[in-house]
Amino acid sequence: MRRSTATSADLPEQSASGGQTILRVLPYLWPKGQLWVKRRVALAMVLLLLAKTVSIITPWFYKYAVDALAGETAKDPVWMLSLGAVGLTVAYGLARLGAVAFGEMRDAVFVRVGQRALRRLALETFTHIHELSLRYHITRKTGGLSRIIERGVKGVDFLLRFMLFSIGPLIIELTLVSVIFALVFGWQYAAVVVVTITVYIAFTFKVTEWRVKIRREMNDQDTDANQKAIDSLLNYETVKYFNAEAREAARYDVAMQRYEVAAVKTGQSLALLNAGQSLLITTGLVIVMVMAARGVQSGVLTVGDFVMVNAYMIQITMPLGFLGTVYREIRQALVDMGEMFGLLGQPAEVTDAPDAKPLQVSAGEICFDNVQFGYEPARQILKGVSFTVAPGQKLALVGHSGSGKSTIARLMFRFYDVTGGAIRIDGQDLRDVTLGSLHAQIGVVPQDTVLFNDTIHYNIAYGRDGATEDEIVAAAKAARIHDFISRLPEGYETRVGERGLKLSGGEKQRVGIARTLLKNPPILILDEATSALDSQTEGSIQESLAEMGQGRSQIVIAHRLSTIADADQILVMEEGVVIERGRHEELLARGGTYAAMWARQSDEERGGPAPDLAAAQ
Repeated sequence: MRRSTATSADLPEQSASGGQTILRVLPYLWPKGQLWVKRRVALAMVLLLLAKTVSIITPWFYKYAVDALAGETAKDPVWMLSLGAVGLTVAYGLARLGAVAFGEMRDAVFVRVGQRALRRLALETFTHIHELSLRYHITRKTGGLSRIIERGVKGVDFLLRFMLFSIGPLIIELTLVSVIFALVFGWQYAAVVVVTITVYIAFTFKVTEWRVKIRREMNDQDTDANQKAIDSLLNYETVKYFNAEAREAARYDVAMQRYEVAAVKTGQSLALLNAGQSLLITTGLVIVMVMAARGVQSGVLTVGDFVMVNAYMIQITMPLGFLGTVYREIRQALVDMGEMFGLLGQPAEVTDAPDAKPLQVSAGEICFDNVQFGYEPARQILKGVSFTVAPGQKLALVGHSGSGKSTIARLMFRFYDVTGGAIRIDGQDLRDVTLGSLHAQIGVVPQDTVLFNDTIHYNIAYGRDGATEDEIVAAAKAARIHDFISRLPEGYETRVGERGLKLSGGEKQRVGIARTLLKNPPILILDEATSALDSQTEGSIQESLAEMGQGRSQIVIAHRLSTIADADQILVMEEGVVIERGRHEELLARGGTYAAMWARQSDEERGGPAPDLAAAQ
């Protein structure tokens, strides 16, 4: 079964909507088969309800205490009055403490659920990014990608804590207070509260929607500035080579200036929102308190009623003021999470077919059958390339830059799928086998080896999970780097720095070769594997590679023709087609492009003038 290959034009940036985002989070709160998670969520909900129940009852103790002190106890329950003013005050304090205690217990119960959800989401995102195609990664800015993940995970954390334990409880509390006002003081009080809350929420949501657009612009500028900073630091040496520190600082400052403008707009809009919210809340509070004061003056209400009305208004005013902040953050969290879930929704360009089977390498025959490929539809790179590498043979690819040599290596590892023809290993089409099994059977030594910012030991051991110490040392010896490592003060525990920059180019390359030797695959791809080495080191490494290649099928991409003179077959490529093929002696005897390239390189190594390659062709 074949799968169509998407192009970069088919992979737009996506962002999940708010509703989709919330639906994506819910399964992490109520996962199938995870009973302990469901129990914790249910218990947290019970504790939440207890906290709100106690919170609603608390102002009554305050009212009865004031009535007892003022001598207005005619309408108060006898069992309450039996506690006395002091007892009621103590009960009021205990009720407040109980509301806080239930809230803290709720947080303690739920924290494990929340952290589990964060870990699983972060892992899912991290795993998915590794599944995305090379096309996506070479067009995506790493700094921006890291910010999307960072903000998305933080957004999930905020949403879980505040939407579940702030918005829901606030709605419950506002409803109960409105009902109490209507039943105890009259519908007029409830009407003022409801109108105040409605206008407040409408104002908050309207202004916040406007602020979200400004905040999104600020996020974009923040991402851009962060990307420029990371890009500059990763290219530290290049910046130094071209004396471009001031240029980089100016470039970064321009990005930060745009961020500053957006941040100022965000701050100003926040001031406007806070001022409007305070005006609405204060107006509602004053109206209700004036109504209660008139009720006390007329003898309809007691001083305790006045105090209770004030306590309830303060009690709902505080979370309402918090609502503005929470809604803004939830709205922003949804935006940030939407970007992250949009990333999770980004389709993997190269995937396993539904009926894919593990690759079985019995002999190691590699067959390119009229392979066609282009990174973009309008730019064809390979135009019908065909060749066969017999089991245990070494095939070399030579040609000018841009002729398609490295593309062949990428297609072999299935970073991309061919757009025409087929690639087979022992008769199995690469599109019909699992990616994991394919990658396990191929070893690659790239032209530029990139190392993890860890120890030399870790980087060599990365070649095969679970390798023994003796195997790691043996691989280092075979790559002619063991002696160098032994002379280091920390030996194999020496840290190599970001991208391996603490090592020389040749040392990095030898660590990469040791890593591939440790993997011990049946098929090898060497992409200019010794290009960073001096002639003496290259000679010893070539011996190691020759030993490693015994009995294995190899595809070698070479610039120095002297390194592939022993190849069983040499393909000369130009503009995506094979223009010559044969053994070294045959191609020299033919006197074509390969012979001209050989003459040019031989002359350069002797220090003589380079022949006119175009004329030779």
